Amino acid sequence: MFHAPQVNQRAPLPPVREAEPAVTSTQTRAVERPAGRDAYFDNAKYLAIVLVAVAHAWEPVMEGSRATRALYMLVYTFHMPAFIVVSGYFSRGFTGRPDQLKRLVTGLVVPYVVFEVAYTLYKRWADNDPAHPFSLTDPFYLTWFLIALFIWRLSTPLWRTLRHPLPVALAIAALGSLTPGIGADLDLQRVLQFLPFFVLGLSLKPEHFRMVRRREVRLLALPLFAGAAAFTYWMAPRLRMSWFYRSTSAEELGAPWWSGPVMTVALFGCGLLLTIAFLAWVPGRRTWFTSLGAGTICGYLLHGFLVKSLDYWGLVEANHWLTEPVGLVAVTLTAAAAVTLLCTPPVRRVLRCVTEPRMTWAFRRDAGEREAVSRR
Repeated sequence: MFHAPQVNQRAPLPPVREAEPAVTSTQTRAVERPAGRDAYFDNAKYLAIVLVAVAHAWEPVMEGSRATRALYMLVYTFHMPAFIVVSGYFSRGFTGRPDQLKRLVTGLVVPYVVFEVAYTLYKRWADNDPAHPFSLTDPFYLTWFLIALFIWRLSTPLWRTLRHPLPVALAIAALGSLTPGIGADLDLQRVLQFLPFFVLGLSLKPEHFRMVRRREVRLLALPLFAGAAAFTYWMAPRLRMSWFYRSTSAEELGAPWWSGPVMTVALFGCGLLLTIAFLAWVPGRRTWFTSLGAGTICGYLLHGFLVKSLDYWGLVEANHWLTEPVGLVAVTLTAAAAVTLLCTPPVRRVLRCVTEPRMTWAFRRDAGEREAVSRR
């Protein structure tokens, strides 16, 4: 669910069963799914949300540390692409049926509106900024992923009809990088530039994930991560982080126009390779954190309040030791522990009225539902 130092550059969760998106939990039942859960995807969701939370927590404390900035860049290259690829994979069965559209509203639109308001109110209070405006068309911080997933999923039937959907999606993403001024409205810049990962997920099959988990792929993933870490360490002081957020065009970054399409394709390739390396090392068996994969929507949406507190309350300025090695380790462990707690069943139950509302009062019953009721 998927944040830049500026207010308009939000990160993101964001967020498993066969029909469930990567960052969300049972609230996004927009496509058909079997009765059981796949431990592999639950593990992937949990590990990815930990990376998201840790990377967000590094933002306020990484200045002055080249190593932390390099790790931040490395994680940002693949954590949201991984979420989005799996989200696309579990959106393959979306056809726009009435029950699927209802789940889009209750599982994505409602949480988006609620947390858009919640983050705005929190900023007004904690940051002493009472004039900060409400805006449902300018996603605040983490909420961008919810509205992006809503748009992507609605477009699923179209992508499923195209003969070569991925090249088309890449072309659209490249053109998006050349279009200034669309970043604020529903975060369309991100929607377009991350689109190829979602479309790729729509094209995947179960055997592709089995191939990723083969022993030789795992072994290749180790030097790949090592080489990527060395490269990002070298690039850390040379490359602007705004490229990784995909929230601004090349022109708005002061770069030549051709650099937009080039960076779009390059980041897609790098993100895909590191996503494969990440998924290769996700355990397929049940672990102590497998059950937490069902609550990643809560961890995604709630950890942002903790991260924003570091900024709003000036905790880093008041505690300079947080930017030192010991402080960076403490921030990392605290972020990982906090998001883990936020994914637990008690938190999920408390937030179910927001993240998994039934809202039967808001929708008409379709013919199938009416027939089922009449048989009782």
